[in-house]
Amino acid sequence: MQRPLSGCLRSRTRRAFFKKGIAAGVAAAGVSLFTERDATSAPHENNKKLTRGDAAMLRFAAAAEIIESDLWNQYNELGGVPDPEVPGGSGNAIYTSKLTNLDDDFPIYIHDNTDDEISHASFINAYLVAKGAEPANLEAFRTLPGSTATGSSGQPRLTNLTELTVDTSWWTRYRSSASNPDLNPAATFPQAVPGLNDGKFTAIPRTNSDLSPDRHIQAIANTAVLHMATIEQGGTSLYPAMAQRATSTEVLRIMISIGPTETMHFQTWSDKAGAALSRPLAPLTDPTNGLTFPDLNSAPFDGEDFSTNLIMPEPCPFLSPDLPKCSIIRPTETQGIAMGVVNFLAAMGLFSGQSDSFFELMTQLAAEADAATRKG
Repeated sequence: MQRPLSGCLRSRTRRAFFKKGIAAGVAAAGVSLFTERDATSAPHENNKKLTRGDAAMLRFAAAAEIIESDLWNQYNELGGVPDPEVPGGSGNAIYTSKLTNLDDDFPIYIHDNTDDEISHASFINAYLVAKGAEPANLEAFRTLPGSTATGSSGQPRLTNLTELTVDTSWWTRYRSSASNPDLNPAATFPQAVPGLNDGKFTAIPRTNSDLSPDRHIQAIANTAVLHMATIEQGGTSLYPAMAQRATSTEVLRIMISIGPTETMHFQTWSDKAGAALSRPLAPLTDPTNGLTFPDLNSAPFDGEDFSTNLIMPEPCPFLSPDLPKCSIIRPTETQGIAMGVVNFLAAMGLFSGQSDSFFELMTQLAAEADAATRKG
């Protein structure tokens, strides 16, 4: 069951979390998320310690990357390229064929995106440990059932890809030249696929029964590519937003080096999403639930805001409406960015079925990251 996170942060000590047993699985793995110490010496940046804020932001980023790794592993097992580099699963031929309708290279793109997210989580956690800080560890919450369709490893998951509500307003937000949510938080942007934002849909075949009829499994593949782009645009904003509060130049370097790879992912999936929303695949309606993927190049979807061949950000107002418009990542407002990410993912249904302890932990990590301030 999905739980809203806004307003759920409670004034609890980290010791109270231990007493509730939230960290039991983490402790069993030999890692605690809840110590008060800052990082100690390490062979980086002249052995400087991380500030508490820098460590908190990196820990939240690592948790986010672990979550991404989990969902991308599910995609890779069924529609990517399972191999020694990204092990698990054996592929599902029917699902993969529907993904390749969007692009012949879709499976290798999934594989490489998965590999990237695993590397991000591994690197950030290793860096935290090298600096004497606590890493992120979510293994205690890897309890959700995943797909049982042919090709899935059947391993327990952190994330749920079968009950998604996908916000596709990023499509028109990045194509808009009139509004920037950083300057106008009240601005609204139309959904590219309104139906996806008004229900709960699976992005992977849940069982082999989802492999037919043909338009149903194609709709699942279409849901996947829109979800992929939605996830990656979140990471595209997260890193530059947090980087503005980094104290260490090395932490800043980490954020501005990883962030652009998320942007590369976003542009890739934005491009592939265009294939799902144009001819010959669109319009398409799933006969099992009525979910419709429109052809955005046909009326009433007129103009640049919906065009499927525009995958670069249109210039928009930036910093001040008195300045010339500029092509930018949007949003990059730093205040409340971590909590915003957690709420966004929860509203998506990505954590449907997770425990109260998981939500409390993610809220705690986000609050600590958002409390970081730039020093010096």
